[in-house]
Amino acid sequence: MTAVAKVYCHMIFQSFEGTTASLEVTRAVQMTPDCGFAQSGKPVATDLYRNGGKRIFDLVICLILLPFAVPLIGLLAAMIGLTGSKPFYMQNRIGKHGRVFKMWKLRSMIRDSDRVLASHLASDPVARMEWNCAQKLRRDPRITVFGSLLRRSSMDELPQIWNVLRGDMSLIGPRPMMISQEPLYPGRDYYDLLPGISGNWQVSARNDAHFADRAIFDTHYHAALSLREDLRILVKTVGVVLRANGH
Repeated sequence: MTAVAKVYCHMIFQSFEGTTASLEVTRAVQMTPDCGFAQSGKPVATDLYRNGGKRIFDLVICLILLPFAVPLIGLLAAMIGLTGSKPFYMQNRIGKHGRVFKMWKLRSMIRDSDRVLASHLASDPVARMEWNCAQKLRRDPRITVFGSLLRRSSMDELPQIWNVLRGDMSLIGPRPMMISQEPLYPGRDYYDLLPGISGNWQVSARNDAHFADRAIFDTHYHAALSLREDLRILVKTVGVVLRANGH
């Protein structure tokens, strides 16, 4: 991380600790989304796909995936249950137009994870800086051994197919924000889109971008939104999952 990036990450954290106005984020090196054909800046989305076609796309793909996903989710849930933990976990996330919804995941963390995180960040300044900038940790003390496998392969996200079927989420879209993260997000395009299981950020800079960079990826995706763009991201998602390098 560059010295400039560290300074601005510290500024973000200081703003977040107090009452915040809008955040202006500056980076030494700006992240660029991998938007494929949309890099030209030409409008590629169609009203037909935006206003109904995307929903049909989500439902068709989910129905195709269900016969494979349901048994796999059941198996993974049973394995988590053997550890004595509840297999499923729900968390409030911000959806389209700012509506809060319950996002489903397979449990990958220990009990009392919030307390563990707070204690870890209080005792480790380097981890705190990483958390302030990325809102995630490469070495997260909350993650169980089996949970680490789930997160690396993104299999902990499989129950979100239910969120897609309900209409809370889309297969492709911005990564859903926690309510506590909203003051750190500097963009507006997020609120015009359904959050996605996968998206431009996940296939472009999943482990390298700072949290505030997500606004850049969301803006590019919003401009490029089309069936072709969603298919491109969906295909790239398969490669990301197979590489199993998430955290």
